[in-house]
Amino acid sequence: MVSLASLWLPIVLSAVIVFIASSILHMALKYHQGDYRQLPEEDNLRAALRSAGVTRGLYMFPYCKHDQMKSAEMAEKWKQGPNGMVIILPTGMPQMPKFLGQWFGYLLLMSFFIAYLAAHTMAAGTPYLHVFRVVGTAGFIGYGLANITNGIWRGHTGSMVMKDVIDGLVYGLLTAGTFGWLWPK
Repeated sequence: MVSLASLWLPIVLSAVIVFIASSILHMALKYHQGDYRQLPEEDNLRAALRSAGVTRGLYMFPYCKHDQMKSAEMAEKWKQGPNGMVIILPTGMPQMPKFLGQWFGYLLLMSFFIAYLAAHTMAAGTPYLHVFRVVGTAGFIGYGLANITNGIWRGHTGSMVMKDVIDGLVYGLLTAGTFGWLWPK
C-alpha cells in the first residue's frame, strides 16, 4: 500500500495537466461550440421568464408531481409538447474566474479519489503500465462515463454526450500518464 501523502505531486500535477487540456479542448479546438443552440424568440422568452419571477434552479416542463404522471391532462401536455428542462443561472455576467476555480477544485478532488483508490490497490514499485491501467480506468469512469447520465436524464444530445465522453477519456489518460510517471518506486 502507498500512502496518500506520497501521491501529492501526481494529484496536483494531474489536476493541472487536465485543467490545461480542458482549456485546449474547449477554447482552442472549439469542437464544443455547436453544443448549444439559440432559442427562437429568445428575447421574448427571457422577458416572459423574468416577468414570471423565475429564479436560479432546474425546471422541468410540463411539471407534474409523481401522482399526476398518469393523468389524462398530463398525457395531453406531454403529447402537445414542447417538453424539456431549463437551467436558470444567476443574473449577471458569467463569473469565469469562479467557474475555473471550481473546475480546478473538482479536478483536485477527482485526482485525490483516484489516488486513494490507486494507493489502496497498488504497492510502491508497481510497473508503469499497471498504474496507467488502474488510474486510467478510474479516471475514465469519473471523467468520461459519468457524462452518459446527461444524455439519459438531462436531454443532452448524443453528439454532446460523445464529445464529453471523449474529453473524459483524454482526461483519464492524462491522469493515468501522470500517476504512472510519478508512482513511488
